[in-house]
Amino acid sequence: MVGGGRRRAAVLGGVVAGAVLASGIGLWATDSRPFRDSYCWGAWEQDSGASFLGEEALGRSGSERRATESAPPSAGRPHGTCTLAVTSEVEDDDSDQPLTFKEQITLEYGPVPAGAKERRAWIAQYFHGSASPLPDGLDGLVATDRAMLVLPAECDTDGRPSAVTIRSESSGDGHLGKVAMPFAIGNSAEVGRMLLDAANATMKKAGCSPGKPLRTTSPMVTLAEDDERAENPLCRIPGMSFDFGEGSRYQQQVGAVTDRLQTCSVVWQTPREPDEPSAQYVMARGPRLVAVFDGLPAGAAHGLLRTKCGGSTTVFYGNVDTGLQGRGRPDDRRVFDRFAESVGQRIGCGNGEDA
Repeated sequence: MVGGGRRRAAVLGGVVAGAVLASGIGLWATDSRPFRDSYCWGAWEQDSGASFLGEEALGRSGSERRATESAPPSAGRPHGTCTLAVTSEVEDDDSDQPLTFKEQITLEYGPVPAGAKERRAWIAQYFHGSASPLPDGLDGLVATDRAMLVLPAECDTDGRPSAVTIRSESSGDGHLGKVAMPFAIGNSAEVGRMLLDAANATMKKAGCSPGKPLRTTSPMVTLAEDDERAENPLCRIPGMSFDFGEGSRYQQQVGAVTDRLQTCSVVWQTPREPDEPSAQYVMARGPRLVAVFDGLPAGAAHGLLRTKCGGSTTVFYGNVDTGLQGRGRPDDRRVFDRFAESVGQRIGCGNGEDA
């Protein structure tokens, strides 16, 4: 028979072990040290560069950082989603309820959308004029609030290129209602590192990783300017003209202008709401970037042309959406044609070869 002292010791030991286990679970859920040190299938670690991963993001009272992961990508299931969010709250002088804040980034792995409407919306987000192209031949773009990398052909799914994307969102909620706010994950170099870390981790799990991890050594392309009020000519290209209307809130972002990529975005700015994409113009060269546009209706009437410049397939793309449709001068088709003509001349596509 076990003595009373030994029995009490065994019970006490069980209670202590249970408390440690419960404490460990709590530490894991709320990002307290030492257990929680990586996120999104091991792609990112605490204090690994971007401010969102460090202590700075936990500066508000009651801040917590939590990750929610789907099953990791795999050869049989080439999809994955992970969200990493920081929540906090502060007292509201005008209400008994506190002001609550949420900053969140979403990491996704998988093929580009199959439907034309969904694909165009995806292009508008990630080929945005605020994003700089990745250097060293990598097929992606990076901004402070979003990033995208088109993966090697070995990762294609159902005939579509796969990509890794990162997108941020932020909101505050109080007595005046929920308000969307700008949120920078980090600077472009930091977000670029996060993107490549995520790509390397997810490709490895999906079984399509290249021999060496993806890395960059060259600096990012610096964009010439921030967004500005949309005016004519649009995108700084003579002949691109829209009727924006009196007192409009259209803003344009003239993005990268390189031999491999040129972008320009127009958004309609709505108070307390995310910006709505209204027009997008892109020139892209290189097999992986061009593959993103495969499957979309082609032809100038659809805003998609393919030509060959020096033996390299080149895409010219234009999409006019909410609010601006039918407001091109003299018409939307001519605005796109002028974009293709101007950029084609700049990069030497004057031979008229068909892809």
